[in-house]
Amino acid sequence: MTGWVAMTHRPAYAAQMSVLRARLRRAAVKRVRQRHPWVFDQSITHLSREGEPGETVVLYDDKRKQIGLGLYDPKSPIRVRVMHHGGPISLDDAFFAQRLKAAWEAREPLLESDTDGYRVVHGENDGLGGLVVDRYASTLVVKLYSDVWWPRLDLVLRTLEEGMRPERIVLRLARNVAAHRAQDGDVVVGGPVDVHQGQHRVPFRENGLWFLADPIRGQKTGFFLDQRDNRMRVGDMSHGKRVLNVFSYSGGFSLYAARGGATEVVSLDLSQPALDDAERHFAANNDDNNVSRCIHRTVQGDAFAEMRKLAQRDERFDVVVVDPPSFAKRASEVEGALNSYRRLMRLALDLLEPDGRLVFASCSSRVDKDAFCANALEGAEEAGARLVVDDVTGHAMDHPVGFAEAAYLKAMFCRRAL
Repeated sequence: MTGWVAMTHRPAYAAQMSVLRARLRRAAVKRVRQRHPWVFDQSITHLSREGEPGETVVLYDDKRKQIGLGLYDPKSPIRVRVMHHGGPISLDDAFFAQRLKAAWEAREPLLESDTDGYRVVHGENDGLGGLVVDRYASTLVVKLYSDVWWPRLDLVLRTLEEGMRPERIVLRLARNVAAHRAQDGDVVVGGPVDVHQGQHRVPFRENGLWFLADPIRGQKTGFFLDQRDNRMRVGDMSHGKRVLNVFSYSGGFSLYAARGGATEVVSLDLSQPALDDAERHFAANNDDNNVSRCIHRTVQGDAFAEMRKLAQRDERFDVVVVDPPSFAKRASEVEGALNSYRRLMRLALDLLEPDGRLVFASCSSRVDKDAFCANALEGAEEAGARLVVDDVTGHAMDHPVGFAEAAYLKAMFCRRAL
C-alpha cells in the first residue's frame, strides 16, 4: 500500500468495558424509526460517556428501548451515522463486508451497457453513511465524508480488494475529514495512477464512450457520474442539432450530443483545464463517425457573462443544457440560488431557438424539486416564453435515494412552445 499505514490493532475503545449509549429526543426517535440515517448533536439528551470517532453507539428512546445502532462522530453536527434501525445486532466486520458486497453486486448490471465508470457505494443510501466508493475501470476511489470510517478503513479496503479485484484504490477525504495515516489523494492499494500530459488520468467507459477521470485531485472523486442517464437522453435529442452546453466541465453532455449526431456543440465553462479535458474526450472518441464530424468549440469564461455575449452575437441553439454547480450548500443560500436559476433560465431562453429543447438541472439538495421547477418556470415567464415540461428526472440507479436530503439531483427536460 502506498501512503497508507495499516492498523495492526483494534482501536483503543474496543477494549473499553462500557457500551456507548445515547438517549434521543422524541422527534429524533421518530426520525430514526422512520429509518433516517442521521442523528444530530442537539437530538441527544443523554450520552453514557464521551465516545471516540467511529465507536459503535446504541440508540435509545426515552423509555430506554433500543431503536438502532450507529457510528459516533464527536466533532460533527451529525453526531451519529445510523447503520442499523431496530433491535440488537452486532456491527462487526461481517456486517460491513455484507453491506459493501450488496452495494457492488447491485451495480453489476451496468457492466452490460459498456460502462465501467459508476458509483459503487452511495453512502447513507446503501446503509453506509459517510462512505462513497466510485469505480473508474480498474481504479476504485474511496471517499470519506466522516471520521467514523478511519477505524474501519482497513476492512473497507480489504473487502473491496478481495471482492472487486481493482488495480488500485485511491483515498479521498472531504474537507471536514482530517488526514489520519493517509492524505487526500493517496494511492492506498496498488500502483500509481498514470500521468497523461502532466496530469493524473484514468480512462473508463460510459455507455460505450471513453472518458478520463482524475481520481487524485479531480472534483468529487474525479468525474461527475450522476448525470450519466441524462447525458444519454441529450444524445438522443441532438441529431442534426446545434447544441450549447453551459457549465460543461469536461464535456460529458457535449460528447453525448456529438455522438447523437449534433452538427455543432459549444462547451462553455469557467475552467480552462476542464475544457482541455473536453477536447481530450472528443479526441479519444474520434473513431465514432458522428463525433469526428461534429464541430466542437469551447468557450472559457463566466457562464452568465458569456451567455450574454453569445446572445448579443445573435447565436441561437436547438438544444441548450444548463447544469450549474450547487448554488445552495446551506439554508441561508436558498433564496440566492433561486435568483441565480431564474437568471440562467432567462439567459438560456435568449439563446434557444423558438422550437428548441432545454435541459435545466440542479444539484442543490437544499432546493427541492417542486421549488426548483416552479422557480424555473417563473424565470421562463419573466422572459416572455412558454415552456412545456416533458419530464423531470432524478438519480441514476447507482445513485439511489433512501431519504429526503439525498434527493439532490433534478433535471427538467423542456421544449419551447411556439
